[in-house]
Amino acid sequence: MTQREQAATAFDDLHTRHAAALAQQAYLLTGRPWLARRAVERGFRLAWQRWPEVAVDPDPAGWVRAAVYEYALTPWHQYCPGLRTARGLRNTSATEPSAAEPDHALSAALLSLPAPYRRVLLLHDVLGLGPEETAAEIEASVPATTARLAHARERLAELLPGLGLGGQPPVRQGEILRARITALPDVAPTAPLTAEDVRSGSARSARRITRAAFGGTGLFALVTLVMMALTPAPYTPPERHRATAAHTRTAPARHRGAEARDHRNAARDRKAARERRNAAREQGNAAVRKKIRQARLAPELR
Repeated sequence: MTQREQAATAFDDLHTRHAAALAQQAYLLTGRPWLARRAVERGFRLAWQRWPEVAVDPDPAGWVRAAVYEYALTPWHQYCPGLRTARGLRNTSATEPSAAEPDHALSAALLSLPAPYRRVLLLHDVLGLGPEETAAEIEASVPATTARLAHARERLAELLPGLGLGGQPPVRQGEILRARITALPDVAPTAPLTAEDVRSGSARSARRITRAAFGGTGLFALVTLVMMALTPAPYTPPERHRATAAHTRTAPARHRGAEARDHRNAARDRKAARERRNAAREQGNAAVRKKIRQARLAPELR
């Protein structure tokens, strides 16, 4: 027998021993038969995809159970349109057990609990895991796990007084709940897939994921090439524009001397004009002063 055949045989044995029980547990967690079936199928498919890891795990059944519970309690399931039946079951009054069947009342009461409380109650009181093992599976501390378990029992005692949980010690409460919950009929109407179907479905899913990854990479590369082809080239000014700009910024050396001479000649002309104006002003002032002196020397002019 080859190594793959040995792995398939071990996986089939694990599926045969635990699939039906996990389907019932998933139904108690969700109240949705089709969701319980899907959670079990996904948990075993994930286990087959990671079989080398699961095979060496100290508790392969616990590994699968954790995967099933995580998928079953995923919050986004509540937004699916097909969950109206489960919401109707959840909204059924669990506070009036006399108006409903005992089994139905207990199921409705379980579904009325918050999802973390349901999970802790199922692991500890129904499956018989210890506080440390339960805390490790739900990834919480032991005090938090114990508090959730106590609140779940108190809530069930309030909803279903006929269970006889009130006034009982914690150990006795766990025994009563284990007996009553395990006595519930198998309400999951659809059996899970066979182990062979799970393995073949897991292989198909792996191939689809691989093809989707390659397809996405190819599409991204194609879009990149198209964008590069359609993007216009950056604008480059003509060569003559750069030459003109350079000529405008810096004058040639042969014109600098002529410009300097022009500036000097203009300054000299301005200075000469200013001197001529000053000389004419002085001549006018001298003529005025001469007339004033002559007027002083000639009394007859007074």
